[in-house]
Amino acid sequence: MTLKASVIVDKDFIVGEVDKRIYGSFIEHLGRAVYNGIYEPGHSSADEQGLRGDVLSLVNELQVPIVRYPGGNFVSGYNWEDSVGPVAQRKHRLELAWRTIETNEFGFNEFVDWARKANTEVMMAVNLGTRGADAARNIVEYSNHSSGTYWSDLRRQHGYEQPHNIKVWCLGNEMDGPWQIGAKTAVEYGRAAAEAAKVMKWVDPTLELVACGSSHLGMPTFPDWEASVLDHTYDHVDYLSMHQYYGNPDNDTRTFLARSVEMDEFIRTLVATCDFAKAKKRSKKTMYLSFDEWNVWFHSHQSDKRIEPWSIAPPQLEDVYTHEDALLVGCMLITLLKHADRVKMACLAQLVNVIAPIMTSNGGGAWRQTIFYPFLHASVYGRGKALVPLIQSPKYDTKTITDVPYLESIAVYNEEAGEVTVFAVNRSLEEALALEVDLRSFGSCRLIEHLVLQHEDLKAVNTEHNPDNVKPHMNGNAAVDGLKISAQLAKASWNVIRVKVS
Repeated sequence: MTLKASVIVDKDFIVGEVDKRIYGSFIEHLGRAVYNGIYEPGHSSADEQGLRGDVLSLVNELQVPIVRYPGGNFVSGYNWEDSVGPVAQRKHRLELAWRTIETNEFGFNEFVDWARKANTEVMMAVNLGTRGADAARNIVEYSNHSSGTYWSDLRRQHGYEQPHNIKVWCLGNEMDGPWQIGAKTAVEYGRAAAEAAKVMKWVDPTLELVACGSSHLGMPTFPDWEASVLDHTYDHVDYLSMHQYYGNPDNDTRTFLARSVEMDEFIRTLVATCDFAKAKKRSKKTMYLSFDEWNVWFHSHQSDKRIEPWSIAPPQLEDVYTHEDALLVGCMLITLLKHADRVKMACLAQLVNVIAPIMTSNGGGAWRQTIFYPFLHASVYGRGKALVPLIQSPKYDTKTITDVPYLESIAVYNEEAGEVTVFAVNRSLEEALALEVDLRSFGSCRLIEHLVLQHEDLKAVNTEHNPDNVKPHMNGNAAVDGLKISAQLAKASWNVIRVKVS
């Protein structure tokens, strides 16, 4: 038996312009993300700054437009001054968030250099856990002011004559979480964030600022936290953050692949909360969302418990991703695109080694995890206008989520290139899905390619010694007849169908 589904898209029915920054990522001083991840002096591919060239090559392949740094939980105990200046004079610190030792050998300026080589922008986070408005304004001055002041001239003494001109800044991280250093109530955080935002924008009025939303959908204060924080920060910030991770510890794949339905509702609730704050403020400004932590995360929980505390760059949060993980990542990317009108930034957490699409071995190679591929396809081909998808699909129920469509899909129209890309996941674990896509408003169409990520084993992974075990092929069976695409989507598959339109 073959399931059947259909999608109608029209070039005049637009969700929103896709901000390329929804394909952002994240590097935290955690595990081997920095040390033996992006930075490994002595590695055969390392440049004069110790930056791994093989990792840079894979990051450039993903075309990541922005990377959040330096945390994450790490930032709530971060003294940014420790990470600049002569390396030999930098302090080693107990890093309380992850119970390691931070050497500060790799710091703020080094990360800016890495970002330039990775062709990406920096999303910088400030410490509102143990620090506040004073440290926040100082780092902005150090980073972005040209010269003639203490902090800007200190940057120049450190070898950076020109300002870094970092434009996107996060006001702390997950400040509602009791695990966070300096955790705060919504009112405490709202006041602290508002005051930090004021002075940061006084130093540089061009900044875009992100306030902390709830740490995840299950927080008991969600969405009251957001409503209260926006009472204090609405006039000062441009984005509200969202974080969400999903796992499959019970080996219930049908429910696991349905989690993006929950993600969709999470975004809708946040949008409604922001719009309530807008109405309450009688404001003309629309608050946008920064989904700056999202991914699958659960595989490494048990192994992380066995790591000795106070080591340097231990292998923490090193999830080895399966084919089914890649399918959910694809569904989550589609969900972000479905909200392109309000979600303007997002960060796959994280980029290298730590719950990441890219893995390395110390002194060895770098390889692509399964989740690398849907992220790559979306980043490269998901630029343009996200179109409203009118989907007809059979559905299924799980123990906790009902009315889950077997087809998860959206189309993106790149008008400049004259291309429409259809992203589609078949959630069915047993049956192929016959898909028909109606492109009635586009004129003539011709197929460019149909990429498919599929594997008979849902638990299949990629490793250093078998890096291509799960990888996409170009042998999809999509065909174009007039203004319609038809395709058979293999069971449990991620699909990218690209067409040229006139």
